[in-house]
Amino acid sequence: MQARSNAPTTGAGASPTRLGGPRAYLVWIAAVLAYSVAVLQRTTMGVAGLEATERFQASATIVSTFVVLQLLVYALAQVPAGLLLDRYGSRVTITAGALLMAAGQLLIASSDTVALAVVARIIVGAGDALTFSSAIRLVPAWFSGSRVPIVTQLTAILGQVGQIASAVPFVAVLTLSGWSTAFGAAAGVSGAAALLAVLVIRATPPGTPRPRTKQDLRRIPLLVGRIIRHPATQLGFFTHLSSGFPGIVFSMMWGYPYLTAGEGLSRPAASAVMTVLVAVGIISGPVIGALTQRHPLRRSTLVLLVIATILVPLVTVLLWPGPAPIWLLLVLVAGLSIGGPGSNIGFDFPRTDLARHRLGTATGVVLMGGFLAALVSILLIGMLLDLQRPDGNYDLASFRVAFAVQIPILLLGITGMLISRRRLRRRMAAGGRVVPPWREVFRGGRWRRI
Repeated sequence: MQARSNAPTTGAGASPTRLGGPRAYLVWIAAVLAYSVAVLQRTTMGVAGLEATERFQASATIVSTFVVLQLLVYALAQVPAGLLLDRYGSRVTITAGALLMAAGQLLIASSDTVALAVVARIIVGAGDALTFSSAIRLVPAWFSGSRVPIVTQLTAILGQVGQIASAVPFVAVLTLSGWSTAFGAAAGVSGAAALLAVLVIRATPPGTPRPRTKQDLRRIPLLVGRIIRHPATQLGFFTHLSSGFPGIVFSMMWGYPYLTAGEGLSRPAASAVMTVLVAVGIISGPVIGALTQRHPLRRSTLVLLVIATILVPLVTVLLWPGPAPIWLLLVLVAGLSIGGPGSNIGFDFPRTDLARHRLGTATGVVLMGGFLAALVSILLIGMLLDLQRPDGNYDLASFRVAFAVQIPILLLGITGMLISRRRLRRRMAAGGRVVPPWREVFRGGRWRRI
């Protein structure tokens, strides 16, 4: 039986809908803009961490709890978000996510109590959870399979422009006009992203039926369990965990305070370093995407090399006598930045071995890896800082002790990668052949579904 083409068709006997044309890029750009706005909303509390301690008269542990809860909601909402994505498509979920984030930022703009701030960040986390997986789900729908790894990397990396927006213009508005104006402006940007999604984004090309999944609610736990148990999903989970969480910790919460209060950099210098975090990712993302496309059977090895670019500079900075030189800080930030594209390889493992109509749920499971590890790290770092310096006057020594908690989590992720990789290779060998990453899996006289 012939393997069917990846290109969608408009119906029986119809010619394939062209993938990767101008309409595809228009939809993709709108999704990238929506994701970049989500990154802006996600990272605003990180660059406003010191201001938050003053506004809410709270310790570092309490302020870090804002971000931890946001990340916790983001991580735990990934599977429900994936199920919603499989059911309703990217246009609905991206729009809903942008509106939720706008509401959360408006609430925090007007809040002056810890309780309201916590609720606001939970709402932001819920909206954020709907966005990235929805954006990358559009890529295999609108582009040919051979282009998917590179376009996926570009989606993730270009979305990080939102981090530059939080580190530079958002910080400028926060400094000049205050808390309420800055967070209110962020909410307005999110509202504009929702409008753009409604007008431009479509789940599939014109004339292409979108696969819909209608699940019996009683079977959803069974379905999710089968997806989680699949070694491709597990390898993606640990890949995202190992490569992704240090950069999330640095960008979302503790990087800016570490550079200013710990290393003694000025605010403009710290903002410039945070900008490098995005710039290196923009350069490295397409390279890693191309390597993933050309060497699909070496993807996990590439991830392990990426993890080394994070672990080695991190250990060096922690052991450096006195403040680290600027070149070493830039090397550290570059490694953290490369970790972002490295973590995106995690989405490629389920894409090449799971049925397409389950990719939303599987992508959500993979995303949980980095963000669960990040929220644990953020909370532990805040607790260790407060234990060492209850007065809130954090110094370099206290930051280094706190940052060291990331090392055992990295080692745990590497171990999980090696175990799940071995299981996946055994599964592939049992199937009798290696499946190229741009083809659906056809075995036993039918298309594989789980």
